[in-house]
Amino acid sequence: MDTMRNSIRTDTVCLLVAFLLSTVMVVTLAAPASADDKQDAAQLVEKARMTLESFMSDSSMGAFRDLIKDAKGVLVIPQLLEGAFIFGASGGSGVLVIRDGKKDQWFGPAFYTIGGASFGFQAGGQSSEVVLLLMTDRGVGSVMASSFKLGADIGIAAGPVGAGVSASTANLSADVLSFSRSKGLYGGISLDGAVVATRGDWNEAYYSKKVTSTDILVRREVTNPQSDGLISEVTRMGCSASC
Repeated sequence: MDTMRNSIRTDTVCLLVAFLLSTVMVVTLAAPASADDKQDAAQLVEKARMTLESFMSDSSMGAFRDLIKDAKGVLVIPQLLEGAFIFGASGGSGVLVIRDGKKDQWFGPAFYTIGGASFGFQAGGQSSEVVLLLMTDRGVGSVMASSFKLGADIGIAAGPVGAGVSASTANLSADVLSFSRSKGLYGGISLDGAVVATRGDWNEAYYSKKVTSTDILVRREVTNPQSDGLISEVTRMGCSASC
């Protein structure tokens, strides 16, 4: 009986890994926009706002609150799913907003996916809220590409987390600092080697026209009033003491 239970658990986890890997591969491919995409994109924007709000109210995110005031961009992944049994996979969708340093204003969002795979002694699964802070011009420039790899195309480091922890303990030389909150069987999360790619179908659906991340974040050719709540939240969070 125990052998049967273990076999069922193993099969279930392997199916989860296979599902995550296939999801990561599918969502990074271009697909036509649909009405469902428009609704899903709008819901993701609202979930991103709620994630930022919860990070700001978390007593262990003191360094995050300090560092976002100097961030040049913020990529929010409200739900990053992970599963593993020896082989691991992760995947999720997120939104990116960019700060105009001259005007101290935030623009966006543009839509992205993130996915990766790993190999090692690991078992279990988890769902994480993840926020990536883009701290350098190199980091911002990289996200304008159709896809890029964290840790290869741009440097990434885990941001410090814990009650009483301040920004002074962060690796400020990294292009990107990652912060996450997780529930599950893993103790932590590593995004080194993960691939981030634009979601052209959701960009098109959300703005009702074909647009690139550069059109949205740099040229600022389009806007959507549904993002006002997210922009207001990140503006409040990113405001320095002199605001």
